[in-house]
Amino acid sequence: MNAPIALNASTSDDAVDTRFTVPRIRCAGCIAKIERELPTIAGIRSARVNFSAKRVAISHDPALDETTLALALLELGFESQPVADNPLGADEIEAKHLMRALAVAGFGMMNIMLLSVSVWAGAAGTTRELFHWLSALIALPTIAYAGRPFFASALMALRYRRTNMDVPISIGVLLATALSLYETITGGEHAYFESAVMLLFFLLCGRALDAAMRGRTRAGIGALLSRMGKSASVIGLDGAATRLKAEQLEPGMLVLVAAGESLAADGVIEEGSGAIDNSMLTGESTPEAVAVGSAVHAGAINLTDPLRLRLTAVASDTAIAEIARLMDEAGQSRSRYVRIADRASRAYAPLVHSLAALAFIGWMIAGAGWHQSLVIAIAVLIITCPCAMGLAVPTAQVVASGALLKRGLLVKDGSALERLAETDIALFDKTGTLTLGMPRPDLGDVPDGEHAIALGLAQSSRHPLSKGLADTLRKQGVEPAQIDQLAEVSGVGVVGEYRGMRVALERPDSREGALAAQLSIGERQTILHFSDPLRSDAKDAIDSLDELGLESRILSGDRSHAVGEAAQVLGLHAQAGITPLGKLAVLEAMKADGAKPLMIGDGLNDGPALAAAHASIAPGTASDVSQQAADAVFIGEKLMPVALAVRVARRTMRVVRQNFVFAIGYNLLAVPLALFGFVTPLIAAIAMSVSSLVVVANSLRLAGAAK
Repeated sequence: MNAPIALNASTSDDAVDTRFTVPRIRCAGCIAKIERELPTIAGIRSARVNFSAKRVAISHDPALDETTLALALLELGFESQPVADNPLGADEIEAKHLMRALAVAGFGMMNIMLLSVSVWAGAAGTTRELFHWLSALIALPTIAYAGRPFFASALMALRYRRTNMDVPISIGVLLATALSLYETITGGEHAYFESAVMLLFFLLCGRALDAAMRGRTRAGIGALLSRMGKSASVIGLDGAATRLKAEQLEPGMLVLVAAGESLAADGVIEEGSGAIDNSMLTGESTPEAVAVGSAVHAGAINLTDPLRLRLTAVASDTAIAEIARLMDEAGQSRSRYVRIADRASRAYAPLVHSLAALAFIGWMIAGAGWHQSLVIAIAVLIITCPCAMGLAVPTAQVVASGALLKRGLLVKDGSALERLAETDIALFDKTGTLTLGMPRPDLGDVPDGEHAIALGLAQSSRHPLSKGLADTLRKQGVEPAQIDQLAEVSGVGVVGEYRGMRVALERPDSREGALAAQLSIGERQTILHFSDPLRSDAKDAIDSLDELGLESRILSGDRSHAVGEAAQVLGLHAQAGITPLGKLAVLEAMKADGAKPLMIGDGLNDGPALAAAHASIAPGTASDVSQQAADAVFIGEKLMPVALAVRVARRTMRVVRQNFVFAIGYNLLAVPLALFGFVTPLIAAIAMSVSSLVVVANSLRLAGAAK
């Protein structure tokens, strides 16, 4: 069975991490404000925003509590709530509010547009005034309700003397409404109620679509978390079983897991054997055989006989929660494209207000009158919005990361996709990376009748060869024999008695290769030869990387003979017996020559190389150090996610560039048209909203990029 995936990022020194849900994070400008200004507060080390989950992770001194941190966020104009233990628990409240507001705006817009058509068709006099008043009666409550998400956000920012993208949007909507109401009261020809309501409708469409996108990309993890058992039968000292909720469980408790029950926590089996469905963690649908000593994880389903296990990790410490936490920490990063969007969004509010003021003053000087000047200023306020620019990077990263997650690859950092797309050479460690890292025995010389004895011996040892033998025999459906007087002798092996005979799984007397063990049953001795096979799709993955233009090499600390065999099968150039410092030297030399290496490794000795590479990937069975150093982690026994990650990353960067081209082109075209009076508030509302929808829709094409 795969080892638990350790994905928590450790904090430096004595810093602690606290996470908050911040629903009003809207764009790159919000992200930049939080990540730039929070660390200026004494005691806060750093802040990192997850755009997809609307979360903020704050690294801070232990002396700061949640209340102080929440107040710091509030002073920036963002209300927040601490995140519960479930790191991806869905917060559907905001989504429901958006959908209700969208429905109200849509209903109001359709009715006002029907009345406006009559006015545009030539209605005049009393009829026009009546239609304007009817439009006002529909528009005012519609704007008051549907505009709440924007008004509340703008008011919160202004209360703390700050601005965000919702401030000019709110000003534009309120000015258009006020001007329309003035026109209605004074009997004017034009009212712009439909412009204000349509602007809100399209903005709400964009935000509802964004919320749906985020929910979709997190659905895989949400479904995985939902498979965790909600409760467990805890066996007390008196032997009685008590049903406790999952959040009440504690490490060290003895739990009874019935057939068909889902595990509510991680643990080690103390009594019983059988098979479990562990597909939620490994991605493999084949049932896994387990016995005494086997580690099992929350979310696995017991398929056969009842099991008793001693809990080792509960609640947010389980392997599934670690994966969820990794995704919670993934998201916004300081990539080149994000910095561009940050700078654009940061300058947005003062630039828009200045342009609108200049438009009003300029047209007043030109003799257009205050009414026409105000209409043009309102159009400028509405049409100039950085939504498309702000969504260009995070939407693409979030959708691509969600697509890769469904294929078994967890991207830890949004900027990793940018760096993966740039790589031009792939360096593989051998054992545990190109291979499974699990020695497999050749059982051809062992009679079927002795398999049960071999399993009875092997399952009591933690030696890699014993674990490989036990895993192979369990997958064949072998039941272990009862071995008496079991003992593991250091340097020798496992010895015991079976029906009065000495039995042992020990080091062979003859040195026939490094990967061998001797099975002794009475006087009979059988040498078991082991091999560490390549992953089944290793050759296909290497070929896929070659098609993408990446040269692949083996960079391993293993013996030349073992590395040479793998290199020959895969057709790769290999360097064997390399120390961790040697791997670093190779990487630095490549980078000095202009190469951008992708490192794929799993061992403790690969940690420095993974951190130094331009981009890096580790398997789910890798050491904690390697997983922390890597940009992405793939689970399961397939190597193809490595090639898939590069392919999806390149496609993601193409989509990001397309988003930027569109966002920049839109503003270059729309702003001058609005300044020179060629755009009405109605057209401005449609254009600005559609620009955001186009960027989001373009990014959503990445949902199928990993197929």
